[in-house]
Amino acid sequence: MDFCGFSSAFVCFIAAMESDADKIPHRGHELLNVLARLGGSARNAQIAQVMGVSEETVRRLVKGLAQAGRVERVHGGTYLRGSPDTPMYSGALEQNSSEKTEIARATLDLVEDGMTVFINVGSTTTYVAEQLRERKSLIVVTNSIAAVAALADHNNNRVFMAGGEILPSERGTFGSATEEFARQFNYDLVIFGSDAISAKHGFLASNPDEASLTRVLTNQSEKAVVTADSRKFNTRAPMVACDPKNVTHLVTDQSPDVGLREALDGWGIEVRIAQSLSKK
Repeated sequence: MDFCGFSSAFVCFIAAMESDADKIPHRGHELLNVLARLGGSARNAQIAQVMGVSEETVRRLVKGLAQAGRVERVHGGTYLRGSPDTPMYSGALEQNSSEKTEIARATLDLVEDGMTVFINVGSTTTYVAEQLRERKSLIVVTNSIAAVAALADHNNNRVFMAGGEILPSERGTFGSATEEFARQFNYDLVIFGSDAISAKHGFLASNPDEASLTRVLTNQSEKAVVTADSRKFNTRAPMVACDPKNVTHLVTDQSPDVGLREALDGWGIEVRIAQSLSKK
């Protein structure tokens, strides 16, 4: 028996086994690193922007990574498997994605080149940040990791990440340090979402830190824009986010009912229906 030949073959077998253990290509590892930097989850459009590749390339890489058990796929997005935090993209972000895209496109009409804009954390505002890539020379202040990824180092934008504690499940920062940083700027426009919209109380939030930051922002901006789909109409959340009279625009996908529309009109809020705007 040729022991030398057997030994050589065994070494080759072990090497092949080690190679089979990790068939992830270099671009696949890069995508995993991007996901980690974005807090564990991201829309495929954002991953493509950061990597400088097409969305089709991202989808192909994600398919391989999913087969290898490294990521989970959801509609339009991807998140790392085994994350201790509930990924944003397994919940709100993939819901009503077409409506949120329309809302984001309609919101873009309110933003001009060179503006100073704050974009708050949120599922719909993530779509807005992607659309804002069409604008240039913006000064963007944000507490959203997703917004930083979409807009930094693009079209001569200057992007500032508001400091504070990063909440992985929210993919952003909140707290007194975030608010203190946000107060340093004079905003042309602030863009934020809402967990619920009430004819009695206005715009509501589930997170008290988010509500506190919203009050800071709406008190020092020329315009305050709420982006929210119609599922939020006439629902409840525990915190009043801000004085509704400080809100100038609501961009949504369907017209509110009579009672809510009368309340919005009374507060002086212009309602923009995204689907009708997009069909013009």
